[in-house]
Amino acid sequence: MKNVPIHEKYLLSISECSKYFGIGQNKLRRIVSENAGASWLFYNGKRLLIKREMFERVLDEIDTI
Repeated sequence: MKNVPIHEKYLLSISECSKYFGIGQNKLRRIVSENAGASWLFYNGKRLLIKREMFERVLDEIDTI
């Protein structure tokens, strides 16, 4: 299985999302808990993943986190 670069992935783990967006993992977990059920969240069983492009659009709309 080949490794896909983070910028090409549709779904990111918390760790990957943290590296990609430059947001701490704890802050990301807080954002996720404050937005439970958001369309940019994806669960694979218990594993939480973030839809990269959708989350990017969310970040484009806000000034501070």
